Amino acid sequence: MPADLIIVNARVRAIFAPAGTTAIAVAEGRILALGTDETIRAHAGTTTHVIDAGGRELLPGFVESHLHLFMGGATLTMLNLGPTFGFEATRDALLGFAAANPGDDILFGYAVNYVIFGENHRPDRHLLDAIIADRPLCLLSTDLHCAWANTRALELAGILQGADVGPGAEVVMGDDGFANGELREFAAMNRVQMLSRLKGRDGLHYEGGKVSEEDRTHDKRLIRRAGDYCAQNGIASAVNMDGNAYQAGLLRDLALAGEMPVRVSLPLRLEQRHGPQGIAQIDDFGPDVPGWLRFGRIKLFMDGVYDTWTALTVSDYPDRPGFCSEPLIAPDIFNAMCIEADRRGLQVATHAVGDGAVRATIDGYEAARTANGARDARHRIEHIDTIAPEDLDRLKPLGIVASMQPVHPPGSAGLPLEPTTTIMGRDRWPTAFPWRMIRDRGVPLAFGTDWPVSPLSPLYAIHCAQTRKPWATDIPDQRISLDECLLAYTAGGAYADFAEDSRGQLKPGFDADLVLIDGALEGLAEAEDAARVALTVCGGRITHDGRS
Repeated sequence: MPADLIIVNARVRAIFAPAGTTAIAVAEGRILALGTDETIRAHAGTTTHVIDAGGRELLPGFVESHLHLFMGGATLTMLNLGPTFGFEATRDALLGFAAANPGDDILFGYAVNYVIFGENHRPDRHLLDAIIADRPLCLLSTDLHCAWANTRALELAGILQGADVGPGAEVVMGDDGFANGELREFAAMNRVQMLSRLKGRDGLHYEGGKVSEEDRTHDKRLIRRAGDYCAQNGIASAVNMDGNAYQAGLLRDLALAGEMPVRVSLPLRLEQRHGPQGIAQIDDFGPDVPGWLRFGRIKLFMDGVYDTWTALTVSDYPDRPGFCSEPLIAPDIFNAMCIEADRRGLQVATHAVGDGAVRATIDGYEAARTANGARDARHRIEHIDTIAPEDLDRLKPLGIVASMQPVHPPGSAGLPLEPTTTIMGRDRWPTAFPWRMIRDRGVPLAFGTDWPVSPLSPLYAIHCAQTRKPWATDIPDQRISLDECLLAYTAGGAYADFAEDSRGQLKPGFDADLVLIDGALEGLAEAEDAARVALTVCGGRITHDGRS
């Protein structure tokens, strides 16, 4: 069989292909052969597309193990305030953005640091009113677990006088008896996000409703744009971490039309109120699109984040004696949901940031194994910002996958250390973001970014992983090697997504998901621009070509 695509004159790491490999042949979307330039050129036919890699490094396509595609596509139309600090700089950026987007629609900024206006002053409606008062404005925090709205947005959302948004979320009130603008967790944030054209359809709380064909087309365009952005960053597989039947339908339309440049797996996102009976909603997703769209997973949230004091902890918060926060799902209900999902053969992925949330999640997975018996479930814990030392050794025996984000530790990816490290408490620092400890215990490790919470680029994430600094001289260095990072972004991600027999390595018969790298990956330990994505191939199709 002649090859459709051949790449020659490439460098390939021994962790991905046999030593001496310099070329690859692709046919019908799969890897046909690996070898030297001479042996692979023999697979060329009259219509074969031959690419000279020019000595660039060839890798398997990256597996982004935790992102939010629909939400990410939406943020591509928002103002990125991640690098912005100080009132004047924020004011200038927002006024410029408003001028470039005239009208009465709500304005959104995202990736906003909690200390954007200084360490001693969290954002509030008064500060935002001083910038823009006559148009609704909402700033989304860098972790997407908090937002700040101006008075106009709070009025339009009907929450200026406050609102009961349910357990685990809060419309924070000021001393004047009115909402101060801070909205903690999704249920509160959603009140303001409903003011946008999307009406919350991209949000974690959306559960369906009547949507016009015009809006469906708009939403598919956003998701397709997010997929293109993934391809630009070398990503061939995207593991979405929110999902509902509406998103499943949009993604199926795109996949069946051949319009998605990345493979996607989508979960059913559930809350405590759904209980174990809610798991049946995944039947509404319909069938997979083989090779391009996969379901088979539920997503749960056990807690929030440290910056809003919603991370569930084993011991008290240092600044709040007697307070450990509350689980978003009560242990008995969480255990029942894990048991039912496991019984149905589904994978469970649970957001767990605090050490108490991680422990409760492990308990739930253990309950599922006790009830149903051992199987290759690969239940996942998403984030593991902190973990109690005694719980580290519980992960591997239960077959748990650690899905982690190198761009999340404070001090990395432009994130300030404060207020997170102080709120977290120094006693938790030694096992915070414990990649090294997890890897050394043989626990499967998959990397992602949680985009749009953090920048999407796997190369930037690897740079952050390689340059991470301990927060104090007496705590362990949790960095892992470059090759270990690459494996977490390829073979590790494929394993976590039950795709290790077709992705994550360069082997004949595997999917032809490839990326060519300009520059030197080793240089990422020094500089974030030491390497860049030159070419991305997904299923044998070039989805991004950035070669100069």
